[in-house]
Amino acid sequence: MRKFSKYILAFSILTLSGCAEEWLDRKPQNIILEDQVWNDTKMITGLLANYYDRLPAHTSLTTGWAEFAAYDEAMWSNNDDGRNNIINYPFDRWRYWDYGLIRDINLAIENIEQYGTSLTAAQKTQFSSEFRFLRAMVYFDLVKRMGGVPLITKQLIYDFNGNPSYLQQPRNKEEEVYDFIASELDAIKGTLGNGTSNTRANKYTAMALKSRAMLYAASIAKYNNRLSSPISTPGGEVGIPASRAAGYYAQSLAASEEIINSGVYQLYNTNPNAGENFYEAITKKTANREVILAQDFLVSKDKRHGFTYDNIARNVREDNLSSSSITPSLNLVEDYEYLDGTSGELKTRNAGNTDYIYYDNLQGVFANKDARLYGTIIYPGTTFRGTPVQIQAGVKVWNATTNSFQNVESNTLGSNYDDGGLLTGSSGPQRAQTEVTNSGFYLRKYVDQTAMSSTRGIRSDMWWVRFRLGEILLNASEAALETGKTADALKYVNVVRERAGFGANSLKALTMDRLQNERRVELAFEDHRVWDLIRWRTAHEVWNGNANNPDAMIYALYPYRVIRPGHPTHNKYVYDKLVAPRFRAPRFFQLGNYYSSIAQSVIDNNPKIIRNPFH
Repeated sequence: MRKFSKYILAFSILTLSGCAEEWLDRKPQNIILEDQVWNDTKMITGLLANYYDRLPAHTSLTTGWAEFAAYDEAMWSNNDDGRNNIINYPFDRWRYWDYGLIRDINLAIENIEQYGTSLTAAQKTQFSSEFRFLRAMVYFDLVKRMGGVPLITKQLIYDFNGNPSYLQQPRNKEEEVYDFIASELDAIKGTLGNGTSNTRANKYTAMALKSRAMLYAASIAKYNNRLSSPISTPGGEVGIPASRAAGYYAQSLAASEEIINSGVYQLYNTNPNAGENFYEAITKKTANREVILAQDFLVSKDKRHGFTYDNIARNVREDNLSSSSITPSLNLVEDYEYLDGTSGELKTRNAGNTDYIYYDNLQGVFANKDARLYGTIIYPGTTFRGTPVQIQAGVKVWNATTNSFQNVESNTLGSNYDDGGLLTGSSGPQRAQTEVTNSGFYLRKYVDQTAMSSTRGIRSDMWWVRFRLGEILLNASEAALETGKTADALKYVNVVRERAGFGANSLKALTMDRLQNERRVELAFEDHRVWDLIRWRTAHEVWNGNANNPDAMIYALYPYRVIRPGHPTHNKYVYDKLVAPRFRAPRFFQLGNYYSSIAQSVIDNNPKIIRNPFH
C-alpha cells in the first residue's frame, strides 16, 4: 500500500509540475493584453467609441448644456439664478487642456502599428486615420479656446532620470496648430473609410472639420488685426498674421465645396410644413442626409440623457419635477426675419407707440416669420407633441376711469379669470416662479417628441449633431463673401434661406452683418454662437456689460388677453416686451476672454508655457 502511494505521489508531482508550467504560461483573465486589443477590430472600435464620447464640447446635450442660458440665446428659468447673474465671464470659462486624451490617441496610433500584426494594412491605415481625425478635433478645440498649444503627436516617455525638462515643450504658434489640423485632415480624408456613416468619421467629416477650422483661422487673422490693439504674443502663440486670412478662407471654401459638390449630403426637405421640417432636420435620425456627424444615443442600450427632462415645456412635461431650464430670449426670437425680408422685431405697438397692436390669436404676432423660428422655439399659440403649450402671462383689464390697462396675473398656472376665460397659461410665463418659462418662450430644438422621453425613468436618446450641411453652406457663403466671390456667397446662403420658407434667391445683396444673422438663426443652440462672436472679435462689443446696451440684456415677451367688454379689442391679445424678470446682470465679455487662461498647475509643470494676454 505504501509502495502504491509512492507511485501516486510521484505521478502527482510530475503531473503538477507540467500543470504548473502551463499555469504560469496562462494569459491573465482580468487583464487585456496589448496584442489582444490591437488585433481585435471590435475592441479597437469600442475604444474609438470611447474617444468619440470624450470629444470636447462647450455645450451639447450631455456636456455643459446649461451654458446655452449663459449668453444671449436664452436665459435660465429653473432653480438658481447663477446664469442670470454673471457679473463677468471669468478668464477660465472656456479653459481646456486635455493632454490625457491626446496621449491616449497618440498611444493608440503607435500601438496599432506595433502590435496589430493580425490586421491588414488597409485596416491599420483606416483605424489610424480615424484616431488622427479625433486628434485633429481635439486640437481644434484646444486652439479655438487657448490659442497656440504644444503639438504632441507621439507619446512622451519619462526615463526617471530626475530631470523631466526634455519632456517640456513650449506652445506652438496659433497658426501652426491650425496648419497641423489642415494637413492632418488632408492626409487622412482618403483613408478614413466608413462610407457615409454619420456617427463615425468619413472623408466628408474630415472636410467638415476643415471647413470650420479654416474659417476660424481666417476670421482671427482678419478680425483680430482690425482691433485697435490686436491680441498677440511676441512668439505668435496668440495671434495670426493678417496676410494669412485669404489662404485660410480659400481652404475653408474648398473643403466646404468638396462636400456640397459631392451630392452625398442634402438639406433635409421632406416635411411640407417648413417649421416642422427644420425641427426634423436636426432631430430625425433616419432618412436624413443633412447630418454629417452626430453623437448618437440609444435607449435600448441605456445610452441616454436627461436634456428633454430638464428642458421640456411646463404643461407637457411627463414628470413631476424639473422642466423649462433653458428658455429662449426675445433677443433671439426677433432675429428671425419676416418672410418678406423685413427685420424681425415683433410688431407689438402701433406706429406712433400710442397703443398696442391687437391680435385675434396668440400666434398672430409671429405670422409670416422665418420657419426656423418654429423649428427652434416654442412660442405662444404653438404646440408640442400635438398639445397646445399654453403661454399667457395674464389679462389686461381696461380701466375707464384712468383710460389705461391694469395687468392681472396669477401664480397659479392654468388659472381662469372672472369671465371664465384663461388668466395665466399652464406654461406661464411667470416672473419669479421656477421650472416654468420666465422669458415667455420654450426650447423646441433638441427637445424629444418621443413619449416618456421627459421622464427620469426613460429619458431621451435624441442625438447631438456635430456637423451638418446647413452649417457647411453658411461656411461656404462666408468664405466666398470674404474672398470677393459674391455670387457664390449669395448662392449658398439663399439655398439655406429657401428651406426656411423664403423665396428662391431671396437675398440680392449680402453683407457680413446679414450673414452673421443667418448663422445666428440657423445654428441657434448648436454650440456656435459664442465661438462665432469670438472669432469675429465682436464679443466684447455685443456683450459689453452695459445695462443700456440691449444686446447685453435678456428680454422677454409676455402675452395678455384683453378684458374690455363691448369694445372691439375685447378678448384680443397684446404683448409686453420687458427685461426678463429674473435676469440680473448684463453680459460682460472682456478682452481677456478671447483666449482662456492656462491653469497655474500647467505652468508649474512646464515653465516653457507662457501665459495668454491679460492673464
